[in-house]
Amino acid sequence: HVQLVESGGGSVQAGGSLNLSCVASGYSKGCMGWFRQVPGEEREGVASVDNDGTISYADSVKGRFTISKDTAKNTLYLQMDSLKVEDSAMYYCAADYRPSFTVGVADILSFAYTGKGTQVTVS
Repeated sequence: HVQLVESGGGSVQAGGSLNLSCVASGYSKGCMGWFRQVPGEEREGVASVDNDGTISYADSVKGRFTISKDTAKNTLYLQMDSLKVEDSAMYYCAADYRPSFTVGVADILSFAYTGKGTQVTVS
């Protein structure tokens, strides 16, 4: 049974930083990533990393967000710097057993497993 638990969300001022974490249990390897959603809007893939470490970012976060994973701890991270008001959303961790992307960061939206999310509010 795969379980993904996110943490690290919160409220920050524009220009600030947050570091999200996602602890995975019952999951071994494949692609992992983060997507976000604002109520009433479509989900947006933010960043993803495949089994070989290839990374993909949404254009809206390139240069500001950094995705990384600690395989030994089964933990995925998203370091978010220079946050903007438009980054406010619920952030979800997602995982899948596929070894690599088909399209890129948008693949996240079809991943098999998703956490419950952590709220990020930038003001």
